[in-house]
Amino acid sequence: MEVHKFGGASVKDADGFRNVVNIIKTYRTEKAVIVLSAMGKTTNALQQVVADHYAADTDPFIALNLLKQKHYEIIDLLFENKEMILDEINEAFVEIEWMIEDAPHEDYDFEYDQIVSVGELVSTKILAHYLHTQGVNVMWLDVRDVILSDNTYREAKVDWVETQKRIVNKTTQIFGDYDVIVTQGFIAATSENFTTTLGREGSDFTASIFSYCLDVKEMSIWKDVPGILSGDPRLFDDVTKIDKMSYREAIEMTYYGAKVIHPKTIKPIQNKGIPLQIRSFIEPEGSGTWISEQKDIAYPPIIVFEHNQCLLKIATKNFSFVAEDHLSVIFSLIAKHRVKIKMMKNTAVSFIISADNVPHRIQKLVTDLSKNFNIDQQEDLELLTIRHYNKEIIERLTQDRTKLFVERIPNTIQMIVKPNPDLQLGSKA
Repeated sequence: MEVHKFGGASVKDADGFRNVVNIIKTYRTEKAVIVLSAMGKTTNALQQVVADHYAADTDPFIALNLLKQKHYEIIDLLFENKEMILDEINEAFVEIEWMIEDAPHEDYDFEYDQIVSVGELVSTKILAHYLHTQGVNVMWLDVRDVILSDNTYREAKVDWVETQKRIVNKTTQIFGDYDVIVTQGFIAATSENFTTTLGREGSDFTASIFSYCLDVKEMSIWKDVPGILSGDPRLFDDVTKIDKMSYREAIEMTYYGAKVIHPKTIKPIQNKGIPLQIRSFIEPEGSGTWISEQKDIAYPPIIVFEHNQCLLKIATKNFSFVAEDHLSVIFSLIAKHRVKIKMMKNTAVSFIISADNVPHRIQKLVTDLSKNFNIDQQEDLELLTIRHYNKEIIERLTQDRTKLFVERIPNTIQMIVKPNPDLQLGSKA
């Protein structure tokens, strides 16, 4: 049994769907679970629908109708007989319409998950129907029937015991009659049948959940790059493809912010020793990158840039030392507002953290912290992480940036840097 995951970029248009179907027909060697994300840019569009619903002066139906039209155009190009697929697509979108006709839910994250999750439901219905027209013996599966989570909306935690039981039972039943299952990435459901999401880009994690639960022989993630690269090719000219990588190195990369794989993806397959191949849907014949229990691999410097970072310097109001009781308060508030710390440092009179600048979370955290601490906040910063660094690469990457916060551990250096305003975001370094 195999698990293949395709991201939204692979199905951004009708030709993308045709290419994915061709890959499945060509490279599937046995019964397979296909995990698919929402069509390219759909998640961003649905996020805008949510934001517009909460905004007093914006009509969320404008963004929704534009998104629906894009899906209809792709359906027109893929299908001759469209009635059945259009009915199913409209049934999915009407769930959003019902929500945005009412007043916004008091819990923003709850509404976010109910609306944004529709992108995956729609894309997978299109793919399953199109696979069927191309002669593939396929069944569509609602992943919410098998992946059970808690109710931490937007960052749901999986109930592994119940999820494994459900996945094994359901897939065994389906594979008795079908060769391919198409299901959604990124989403799950609570015991009350509310939809949750597993974190942005969480479709990789979904594929890993299925791989773990089904003890598959291998897992493939199909990307728009030839494999794992030493840096973002949009930022750097001289990146190299890494042919083999250990589970540990992949975990380190994703923990530090590399976007090629979702951070939670590796550990489940490592526990079962399931190899993962990162492959290109643009050049599917390529060798890609194999991730497994590799040892003694010589890696080039691996560079990860994360933009939109925030630096908070938290100091006691009476300039006393920052002690354990202060740290207890600080960490409890960080957990309460679900702020993700990227770096932290304790000095005698301050505690410094860097985090992704998610405005509604950061500002609530700052508001609560300000009751007991003085807060100095800096925004529009970058987090630069270099694995397997050397002096030359550090100097080259920081020559146009001011270093504000530096931390070194063996094999890794991290720096919060302030970019030169004359250096364009995304320009080649």
